[in-house]
Amino acid sequence: MRMLEDKQTKVSALQVEKEAREGVIELLHKEAMKWMDRFALTLNESQELPRLLARAKEVADTYSAPDEVHSIFNYYQHMVKLMTHIIRNR
Repeated sequence: MRMLEDKQTKVSALQVEKEAREGVIELLHKEAMKWMDRFALTLNESQELPRLLARAKEVADTYSAPDEVHSIFNYYQHMVKLMTHIIRNR
């Protein structure tokens, strides 16, 4: 009898853990969608972000910025392109 109760307790604990994980995943998904929507709004309202990045990269090229600066600009340009692609292909 005790063994059956232990199994039931374990099953209940696993179910609670599963539900908690699902809740966390859903919250993370909602948060990601909220930020994606904000990013989409920024891109849709203007091309300001890509334009500013391009301008900053030009300035960095003109004044021989360190490689780390170029790496950051390249990373951000890549992220803007990726997010633009994701938003347009939703």
